[in-house]
Amino acid sequence: MSIKVDPNLMKDLRHFGLKDADKCMHCGNCTAVCPLSTEDNPFPRKLIKYAHMGLADKILKSPEPWLCYYCGDCSDNCPRGAEPGEAMMAMRRYLTSKYDWTGFARKFYTSETFEIIAVAIVAIFVGLALMLFHAGSPNMEHAHLNSVWPASAIEIADLIMAAILTFLLLSNTYRCARFQMGDLLFKIPLGIYIRQAKELVIHFLTQKRFSECTDKMQWLVHLLIMTGYSTVFLLVAVFLAGGLEVIGLAWEPIAFQRDVIYPIYHPMRLLGYYATFAIFYGTTYAMIGRIRKKKAPYKNSHGTDWMFLILLQLTTLTGILIHFTRLLDWPMPTYTLYVIHLMVAVPMLVLEVPFAKWAHLAFRPVTIFLIKVREAYQKEMQTFA
Repeated sequence: MSIKVDPNLMKDLRHFGLKDADKCMHCGNCTAVCPLSTEDNPFPRKLIKYAHMGLADKILKSPEPWLCYYCGDCSDNCPRGAEPGEAMMAMRRYLTSKYDWTGFARKFYTSETFEIIAVAIVAIFVGLALMLFHAGSPNMEHAHLNSVWPASAIEIADLIMAAILTFLLLSNTYRCARFQMGDLLFKIPLGIYIRQAKELVIHFLTQKRFSECTDKMQWLVHLLIMTGYSTVFLLVAVFLAGGLEVIGLAWEPIAFQRDVIYPIYHPMRLLGYYATFAIFYGTTYAMIGRIRKKKAPYKNSHGTDWMFLILLQLTTLTGILIHFTRLLDWPMPTYTLYVIHLMVAVPMLVLEVPFAKWAHLAFRPVTIFLIKVREAYQKEMQTFA
């Protein structure tokens, strides 16, 4: 069987953030120190070897990039400074672009200009839409969002956005599974998928493999950001929380376009407290880390890493400000901040969820799930052999 070699693979990967992989002498130190690398799924060395040899198809079929959480142990212990952890991160960006059938992810990852323009266009579109389409004169005596943007209209917009994002994310996730499993994806009995489904849920909710890494703080920060944002996204998308103002010091009625204040012990308000703390703490820690550059995962920051953190942080901050202006019953500041909030939150959802950083939230647990499915299938086949 012939093997297709891409002589431009290393050059292509550099567009996705690959930096010093040319320094690698394949000593295997990185694989030896990695607490997550196994005999069946060794990394990072194997993936760097694929890159050096131009084996793009091998990388496309490999689950290993998604098994790496970039704790930094491999980079810290590399005798040549080849930054193997950063190489794995670059391959995750590369794979995300390959899974995306629209081609948008590649442009988003390889051009900072395109990234900034894309965010700006979506933000301007959202701002203009909110200013042009509203229900007559706003209530200037009290901060009532329904007097400007009725709940029914906002919920319809949420439904449309949720449907589009779900389709794009699921279709890209399907391509991820198809590349990794090949024809085996459809040959494995449905019962095995069902029996292993718990692995998908566990790893999505806990990121527990990351907890096996040496730096527990990295796992905690990762978990806070992911669970905080997942809380927001799921309640917005699944429960059609109109307006997207779901992040603040409390889960405010803006989330459902209701002009009443929930009691402090209300479950949604408590979820709001958690989401706000988790996202704000996690993003602040990551941003400070990238400025100080003391840890391996923060020494080399891609443009999309900063865009992701900035959008998430601004979404949180504007949500907090809206919370206060609503409590103070200041109409115009509330309406103005609401528009600004959506001009930040919507681009983050539309661009990051299916095409960039947030897509990893789906690809990683799905990959771990598929590995468990494959193992269970192979064990079953051996039993009947």
